[in-house]
Amino acid sequence: MNKLNRIPATVITGFLGAGKTSMIRHLLQTANGKRLALIINEFGDMGVDGNILKACGAENCAEDDIVELANGCICCTVADDFVPTMEALLNRPDGIDHIIIETSGLALPKPLLKAFNWPAIRTRITVDGVVTVVDGPAYAAGLFADDPDAVAAQRADDDALEHDSPLAELFEDQLACADMVVINKSDLLSADDAPRVNQDLQAALRPSVRVVSAQHGAIDAATLLGLDAGAEADLANRPSHHDDEDDHEHDDFESFVLTFAAIADPEALLAKLRAAAATHDVLRMKGFIAVAGKDMRLLVQGVGDRYQHYFDRDWTPDEVRESRLVVIGLHGLDEAAVRAMILD
Repeated sequence: MNKLNRIPATVITGFLGAGKTSMIRHLLQTANGKRLALIINEFGDMGVDGNILKACGAENCAEDDIVELANGCICCTVADDFVPTMEALLNRPDGIDHIIIETSGLALPKPLLKAFNWPAIRTRITVDGVVTVVDGPAYAAGLFADDPDAVAAQRADDDALEHDSPLAELFEDQLACADMVVINKSDLLSADDAPRVNQDLQAALRPSVRVVSAQHGAIDAATLLGLDAGAEADLANRPSHHDDEDDHEHDDFESFVLTFAAIADPEALLAKLRAAAATHDVLRMKGFIAVAGKDMRLLVQGVGDRYQHYFDRDWTPDEVRESRLVVIGLHGLDEAAVRAMILD
């Protein structure tokens, strides 16, 4: 069947905190009437990204069009979760124009691309493109850079990096699968760093892959959609560190959820989050916070010492006004110590 007769899907990947959800929100607002469906996959027990997108109010993507696959990596649960979800979306009587899939920051993109060749869906859908979102300032600082000398220096300075980093492999796999790379947070790059980051990334990519820059994930749908890559039929050109493995595990990562009462001072909480991230192997924290005296919930999400927070919407009458924060870190994360730093 010609791919013009199939529903296009865009896979949005990228490491934790790169800005995937912000980019999808902007995409929804610039889709020019396209009927979109979203599949949101998160690592952890709390569907923060899906909750954020459900509150965006975009007419072309109602709450019923957003499917969350939480607490399970989409590339590891293809048969149980992904394929049945795709079938359900494709069978909707009201139809859809495009499917957007936001993977967890810990997901390998290539196994997901392979799933589009499953007999149940392969004649009905095609991968329009894989978009990899990169945290520009983090990359500029040498995180996940393919530089043995820099990695050796990092390992010498930090006992936690004496082992091979699974994060570097994930990052490289995400770049290898990309049809477009978005350097996000470009406004935080210096005049010297911006061209260097662009050049270094371009050198690590296939020649046909476009690299674009963005602030706050603001890339329009006209740029992201319509890449016409047919990525599921181009797997040989997208090498992975895990090509010789039947599957993979996420034993290198773990997560837990903190639940606590309303807080009085958001800035004091943010200071505790930054301190906990700096002291322990915390990769990412995100969640919704109840603030005493406020009728709106506070969205908090960040990596390292960079945190974004704003009141996103009113608490609904049926919601319990409590704070819930998911913490994602490397295996061996000292949950008790992190809890103590944040909750004490």
